[in-house]
Amino acid sequence: MFGFLKGDPEKKLRKAYESKLAEALHAQRNGDLRTHGTLMEEAEKLYAEIRELEQKKS
Repeated sequence: MFGFLKGDPEKKLRKAYESKLAEALHAQRNGDLRTHGTLMEEAEKLYAEIRELEQKKS
């Protein structure tokens, strides 16, 4: 009945993914390659979760 009030998990993951990419870019530009690598790994995990959700919808 109130399904429209539920948040879209894919949208939430995409927002977190884009945020991680932006943080990684900022770290790379500041020369902090270790942090950049860590943030990129986290972003890749989020992207994998997004892909799983997309496959379940199809």
